[in-house]
Amino acid sequence: MAKAIRFARTGGPEVLELADVDVGEPGPGQARVRNHAIGVNFIDVYFRTGLYPLDLPNGLGQEGAGVVEAVGPDVTHVKPGDRVAYAARPNGAYSEVRVMPADILVRLPDDIPFDTGAAMLLQGLTVQYLFRQIWKLEPGQTVLFHAAAGGVGLIACQWARAIGANLIGTVGSNEKAELARSHGAAHVINYNTEDVVQRVMEITGGAKVPVVFDSVGKDTFTRSLDCLAPLGLMVSFGNSSGVVPPFALSELVSRGSLFITRPTLQTYASTREKLEAMAADLFQMVSSGQVSIEINQRFPLADAAQAHIELEARRTTGKTILLP
Repeated sequence: MAKAIRFARTGGPEVLELADVDVGEPGPGQARVRNHAIGVNFIDVYFRTGLYPLDLPNGLGQEGAGVVEAVGPDVTHVKPGDRVAYAARPNGAYSEVRVMPADILVRLPDDIPFDTGAAMLLQGLTVQYLFRQIWKLEPGQTVLFHAAAGGVGLIACQWARAIGANLIGTVGSNEKAELARSHGAAHVINYNTEDVVQRVMEITGGAKVPVVFDSVGKDTFTRSLDCLAPLGLMVSFGNSSGVVPPFALSELVSRGSLFITRPTLQTYASTREKLEAMAADLFQMVSSGQVSIEINQRFPLADAAQAHIELEARRTTGKTILLP
């Protein structure tokens, strides 16, 4: 038996309960992993609240790092004793030990600790496909990135700085502004005290930006469109403020034939080869020191509900992890 966070109904953080679960042995295509650290992400909130449906009761969490204890008979890319990290469905990372699909496991380099591995993969791979695949960020380009002091945002600030791009980050406080700036944001806008569109116009000399990366959703969507230059790309990759309501395609026409995409990691890392190439790129950025992973909140596994309270209240910066 092992401890794991389970929930039987959707709702607030109070639905999360610590329970004893029977882990069992891995079957074909599976591995049993003992987690050493677990990543907390906003997508976990979407599953808990029912925005993203799940069959209940169920577990929660899509990211972790630990050691392989056993593998199914047809698993060859990892073996017992390997240090691994993962970030993808199915849910169940909020646990001491879990049996899971082996094909989402990547071997964790020896120079990257477990807590860093659990804190980096989901958000780091997200930045990888945003900057390397959806929009090939180049030196000298100026782009807009919302929630720049969050877990994804702080990685994005550093990655953009390493490339030589000018990242304009939006944040909700002066403290978060300083954090984003210290991690490489070329410009920072406090959306609670400044007009985002006006400031983008000032920073770019009226040219606006070719791409906006928006994980906030409902509260920022229209302003994001207003910040785009003609033929610009809107990358909507999250809903932390709520789902973007339906809108007319004419909104894209009137702003200059804009493009829009709603990507997921699952699509961009859809094969083992793609996942390993993306992870290798991320690991190199971290091992080289160009990107450091900020773990600013740590909670015991049993306190997962409190971690969600802090995350939803936007009182967190960088990454939050759970420790079994």
